Amino acid sequence: MTDGDRPGFERDDRTMPIGRVAPGRRGWRAGARVAVALVSTAVFAFSGYLWSTLGRLQDGMSTSDVTTGAGPDGAVDILLVGLDGRTDAQGNALPEEMLRELRTGDSGSSLTDTLILLHIPEDRSRAVAYSLPRDSYVSIPDGHGQHKINSAYGRGKATARAELKDEGVSDPVELERRSNDAGRKLLVRTVEQLTGVAVDHYAEVNLLGFYQLTQAIGGVEVCLNNAVDDPLSGARFPAGHQMIDGGDALAFVRQRHGLPRGDLDRVQRQQAFMAGLAQSVLSTGTLTNPVKLNRMLDSVQQSVVLDEGLDVLSFAGQLQGLAGGSITFDTIPVEDPEYDTPGDGMAVKVNPRKVQLMIQRVNEGRPAEPPRPDSLNTSVVDVRNGAGIAGLASRVHDELNSEDIPVGDVGNVAGTATSRVLFTPGNDEAARFVAEHLGDLPAEPDPALSGGRISVVLGSDYDGPGAQHFAVAPRLRLDGAVRQSPGRPNGDTITAGGIPCVN
Repeated sequence: MTDGDRPGFERDDRTMPIGRVAPGRRGWRAGARVAVALVSTAVFAFSGYLWSTLGRLQDGMSTSDVTTGAGPDGAVDILLVGLDGRTDAQGNALPEEMLRELRTGDSGSSLTDTLILLHIPEDRSRAVAYSLPRDSYVSIPDGHGQHKINSAYGRGKATARAELKDEGVSDPVELERRSNDAGRKLLVRTVEQLTGVAVDHYAEVNLLGFYQLTQAIGGVEVCLNNAVDDPLSGARFPAGHQMIDGGDALAFVRQRHGLPRGDLDRVQRQQAFMAGLAQSVLSTGTLTNPVKLNRMLDSVQQSVVLDEGLDVLSFAGQLQGLAGGSITFDTIPVEDPEYDTPGDGMAVKVNPRKVQLMIQRVNEGRPAEPPRPDSLNTSVVDVRNGAGIAGLASRVHDELNSEDIPVGDVGNVAGTATSRVLFTPGNDEAARFVAEHLGDLPAEPDPALSGGRISVVLGSDYDGPGAQHFAVAPRLRLDGAVRQSPGRPNGDTITAGGIPCVN
């Protein structure tokens, strides 16, 4: 039985159930609707009138006990979630006429169709928003196994709901509230396990909020490279710059057919839309227009759920220097966008360790991937297993070979606790390249080696590529350069400082 056949899991909007989605039909539906969470925290600090209004917003927000609050490093990492739910933030079902306006059908699902990890460094000078593909095939904690990340919320909710009923909880409002909280907590833990980032805060928005927000601010400017006409999503737009809102905005970010690069184009549509949304709020007088501002805040109160520890008023005060061009959008690395899973159909294959290493490199201001040194072409890498784990050296050997790193032989050495990379004196550049690919292992010269030889010694602490399990990395920060993966056709970084044209 696939997710699409289980109670509590949604079927796809048109024809195919989740778990049997054909290539090119996966994606991050309604991705830009999470931008309301971004602008409701990161841009509420630009006018005197705003401060009194923010107090009303804080009092009227729906909250959830889902995170433990900000960590000690001063940076803030917020998980922005777009939920494909047909209720408002208080759990009230949307009327049929509203569902028709949203151009979607009724559904009882709790699938998270958009996941974005937003990092704001300690100095609050900028923000980096990382898209996590909704079909990323990951390990879900608490024994749920390997599944698409967008099902984590629903799995946690369904498990908790059954347990609560067994405990005698029968009130539907309490059941919904407590089971939703459990779903959010499992989702947060899943994201933390994938990225190695401890989530400080949580913001969730549904279809209704996205629809209302775009209308409240007077629309969002977008730009298309080519005209589109997709009857399934309702996306019918000319090429070039244009303003969209409401149902048209939903269609823009939900289109799944006819895009040249499939889901890679779709996620960039969402990022481009969020850039336009942030620019609309920051540069069009929304924050100083009482009518627009009140409409925007009303839509936020109806459709956004925040964690209990996020003080909007205090946080907004810390972000007064943030400008549109300081908000940058990016995507975690993807190994295979059409991975055929054992039981969940087609998914997006990601390597947790590579995701964590990319974030760590960006944190330190280095390129997302290390540049390949010329000296690697005259090197040979041997792998030695000192961890006592059968087959580990062979798996690491294969990992290096798949990265076009020249490999030699494999073998065993005496047991050791510490992994390291040994190299021929003078061949440090190639050795450090290898060490970074294996999880930033320590590298040191070994006079016993010659001829450009590099020896990878695997200890019992090894948890890099080729290890059977991926350990959760220490708390990381996303400061630094922005990764271009998947890159836009012209290689430009998407920011909230302009309106990029996309497919």
